[in-house]
Amino acid sequence: MIRRAQAGDVGQISQIYDELHTEEEAGRAVIGWIRGVYPTQKTAEDAIRLGHMFVAEENGRIVAAAKLNQIQEPAYALVSWHYDAPADQVMVLHTLVVSPGAGSRGYGTKFVSFYEQYALAHGCRYLRMDTNAKNLRARTLYKRLGYMEAGIVPTVFNGIQDVRLVCLEKRLKGEE
Repeated sequence: MIRRAQAGDVGQISQIYDELHTEEEAGRAVIGWIRGVYPTQKTAEDAIRLGHMFVAEENGRIVAAAKLNQIQEPAYALVSWHYDAPADQVMVLHTLVVSPGAGSRGYGTKFVSFYEQYALAHGCRYLRMDTNAKNLRARTLYKRLGYMEAGIVPTVFNGIQDVRLVCLEKRLKGEE
C-alpha cells in the first residue's frame, strides 16, 4: 500500500536513507548521495510537513518513499524538454528510495505507477524527475517505464557538488 506519510514515519524513512548511504559507502550501490548532506532526516521531516512525502508499506514496515509535488528543481530551467508543458500541469517525483532489504520486489515500479496515477488525479499529464548520471540502476528503471532523458545538467544538487543531473520526462495520455 502506498499512502501519504505522517510525522511518525520519519524514523523509518530516515533509516532507508541511512541504509542507502551505507550501501553506497561500501561500494554496493552508486547513487551519488552523501551521508549528512542529502538525503537526511530533515529531508523527510520537511517533505512530511509540506504533505509531499509518500511511503510504501509491506507488513506494517515502510519499504519505499518518495516526494511528489509540482516543484521543479532550478536546474530544470536549463533543460531542453521534449514537451513544452505549462508549470501547473507538471508533477515531479523526487528522491525515490527503496530499502535495500526490499529490493528486487518491484517497489520502484509500483511507486512510479502510483506517481503517474497521482499526477493524473491532480490534473498533471507531464511528469518530470531527475537522477544522478552515475545512478545507472535508476536510469535503466525509468527508461523501462517509458521516461525519456531530456538532458544532463551540471549542477550543485541539494548541497552535493559537481552533480551531472539527468532530467527525465514523460507525457501521460489523458483528456485533451
